[in-house]
Amino acid sequence: MQRFGLTVVIGTACLVSVPAPAWADSTGDVTATVIVTGGELSIITPATADLGEGSPDEGITGQLGTVTVIDDRAQLAATWVVTVTASDFTTGGATPAETIPASAIDYWSGPATQNVGTGVLVPGQPTAADAVPIVSTPTAFTRSTGDGLNRASWNPTLTFQLGPETVTGVYTGTVTHSVA
Repeated sequence: MQRFGLTVVIGTACLVSVPAPAWADSTGDVTATVIVTGGELSIITPATADLGEGSPDEGITGQLGTVTVIDDRAQLAATWVVTVTASDFTTGGATPAETIPASAIDYWSGPATQNVGTGVLVPGQPTAADAVPIVSTPTAFTRSTGDGLNRASWNPTLTFQLGPETVTGVYTGTVTHSVA
């Protein structure tokens, strides 16, 4: 016969607390910074436009094509204004009969075709009845309030008032949109 012995050991566990050094906190704060950079304020216009054709007694009306303002400045007050000017339109030797003076051209912006971002976007001439002579350097569009990035587009219309002395030809001129 065999005898088995049982040995029981009873012990106590002891937790020891080691105090943290006086210089250590229970939390750690880091002051961190990031830099948000902005881009530019720019405008994109069509390179060319065919504004149509007509006789001197009819005049000519045509759309210029999409004009787009891109505001990547990321400013708190991201406002801007677009103004418009034009040269005389000429053909041949640019004699008086071969010139449509800028004073005979009306401009109207029409409504926005795209408006991205915050703020108020205001067309300079929302309807054809609001058209103005381009020689007055009209305001095409204004973003009067808003912040951050924004974009806006429109398709302006030009109307040419032709005199009875205007001769046939392909007339060329420049329409300039400026944003500031």
